[in-house]
Amino acid sequence: MTGNPSHAPSTTDQADTTGRWSELFSGRYAATVLVLAGGVALYAMNLYFTAALMPSIVADIGGAEFYAWVATGFLMAAVIASMMVSRVLTARGASGAYLVGFLVFAVGAAVNALSPTMEVLIAGRVVQGFGGGLLAGLGYAVIRTALPDHLWARAAGLVSAMWGVGTLVGPALGGVFAQFDAWPWAYGLLFAVAVALAALTRKALPRKTTATGERTPVPVLSLVLLTLAATAFSLGSTVAPGAPTAIALGVGAVLLIAFLVVEARGPVSVLPGLTYVRGTSLKWVYLTVAALCAGVMTENFIPLFGRELGGLSPLAAGLLGAALSVGWVVAQLLSVNLGTAGARRAILVAPLLLTGGLVAFGALQADGASTLLVVLWAVVLLVAGIGIGLAFPHLSVAAMSSTDDPAEGARAAAALNTTQLITYTVTSAIAGTLISLGGSPVGSARLLAFGIAVLTALGTATAVFSTRRR
Repeated sequence: MTGNPSHAPSTTDQADTTGRWSELFSGRYAATVLVLAGGVALYAMNLYFTAALMPSIVADIGGAEFYAWVATGFLMAAVIASMMVSRVLTARGASGAYLVGFLVFAVGAAVNALSPTMEVLIAGRVVQGFGGGLLAGLGYAVIRTALPDHLWARAAGLVSAMWGVGTLVGPALGGVFAQFDAWPWAYGLLFAVAVALAALTRKALPRKTTATGERTPVPVLSLVLLTLAATAFSLGSTVAPGAPTAIALGVGAVLLIAFLVVEARGPVSVLPGLTYVRGTSLKWVYLTVAALCAGVMTENFIPLFGRELGGLSPLAAGLLGAALSVGWVVAQLLSVNLGTAGARRAILVAPLLLTGGLVAFGALQADGASTLLVVLWAVVLLVAGIGIGLAFPHLSVAAMSSTDDPAEGARAAAALNTTQLITYTVTSAIAGTLISLGGSPVGSARLLAFGIAVLTALGTATAVFSTRRR
């Protein structure tokens, strides 16, 4: 392991001085920033695009029993692809790595647009997941080598905000296509955007990168255990309630624990080795990111509840699904202006706001919801999103600054995406099971919100450890 963990900066050691937004968007860096932010936005938009489209897709081609699998298959493929970010970046440089990501993503979008059955759609989503996993990981990994260090905080905030922008635009735009029963054209739009960004990549990024280093083996055992865990959790939503569901959840939990054990003790790991070094705060940074990301997965199902419980149109349901993202984006863009003390407070408060918003959302669920109640849903989701946005930029910088070694710093940054994807995959699978256990639309909505709130509440403890000086 390179770098000295005992001197790794924590969140509270971040410099108060950051560059200006005008410099980040100047002619010198504008094209670079567009590619970095565009790749993450494309990935995030696609994830929630599909969430808004799913009720219409199921009505058209069937396959309701595989509702959660559409998201889980995409996310699991993205996790695997995220393991290849450093290797592809080393082999092809920033420009070539992004080109691979955009083109693979475009192929998956084309398959989705032409899908006659749910099985084909899931296959296309897996292909998209591989491309999307590269794009999302590169968005963080290339910041360090493509931009000067005084712009890292701004760039990290912008790239992180693209998750919020994607989840804002995705449900809303997906709702528009669903409103007109034109879901294949939604994937056609993703195809066109991916191809356009691929064309820009050659001009925007260098073909060489300084993020070179030893090519370590892919952590196959860790990935197999994680894939099996996600599969077990997903099976909980398709088997009969009762003992079969309990067995599926139990097996998933055991496999997830085995994944963590192998991660900590194995010769190669999904997350950087520095994560498991005693005395560093990196593990707590990743766990706090995981707690916040668990709350994001509620957005996959909010359009469904909006239509079933609130009687909303596809477009209105998509806009409701974007409420959490509005809070995320606005809070994140404002949060990057905080100094050291403010950043620490933001990280500590974030899980409390997120958990409180989810609990309130679950408590407010009712059949035949009135307009006022739907507005209250949007407000509490907005509060939950503010919790996510407050902390993300500062957690991103803490991970990137965890070592002085450029290669390890790039890997620590890329692992932010890996952490997000792992959390999304596992939480998506668990969410499908929670919904199946609800027994009714109201019961499913409440169980989902309260169940995920339990996960986000764990972030209140990890946030304390992530902000400690080391």
